[in-house]
Amino acid sequence: MRILIVEDEVRAAAYLRQGLSEAGFSVEVAHDGVEGEHLALTQAFDLLILDVMLPGRSGWEILASVRRMSQTPVLFLTARDRVEDRVRGLEAGADDYLVKPFAFSELLARVRTLLRRRPQAEPDVLRVADLELDLARHKAWRDGVRVTLTAKEMALLALFMRRRGEVLSRTLIAEQVWDMHFDSDTNVVDVAVRRLRAKIDEPFELKLIHTLRGVGYVLEAGRED
Repeated sequence: MRILIVEDEVRAAAYLRQGLSEAGFSVEVAHDGVEGEHLALTQAFDLLILDVMLPGRSGWEILASVRRMSQTPVLFLTARDRVEDRVRGLEAGADDYLVKPFAFSELLARVRTLLRRRPQAEPDVLRVADLELDLARHKAWRDGVRVTLTAKEMALLALFMRRRGEVLSRTLIAEQVWDMHFDSDTNVVDVAVRRLRAKIDEPFELKLIHTLRGVGYVLEAGRED
């Protein structure tokens, strides 16, 4: 079982790493939010332990990014003990919330509970026709040809492939990929879809991403625009 700890307090992170390693887990540590988010999105972990207040990217922001890609269990471990913070964390998709200072025995019990009840793991590789997306390795192929994608393009493609055949509105895409409410004057979704198409559709005969005028986009093999 692999656990990622994102904690900017070096001593606290070392304490957690030692305790969880001794309990039989493989542990990675990031000391800032940018590195933590990168690891969480590009490597496969069974559990994330996040502080809330982090340099670079907050725990809230990391959680939002992770939830757009996967349902990996997330435990917030933070000194923020207000009820509002706990509610915010749980409503945003965290699976548990533990306040510092804490007893390691309680943390370990919560970790084991989360790992026992985690949902059935999603396939590491999503496939539609000759398109493959390896979520764990952050890589994509079309007809056996490697396609290089940015992090946002990867998130957008993962959304399309998870919901293949379903028409996705621009509002939904903006919320799921950019965590923003769609502004009718903003063309960020259209630009991103156009760039994604240029990489995974234009070089190939079979087109997968289709536009429904005034409605949104759909990824599906065999559909005509």
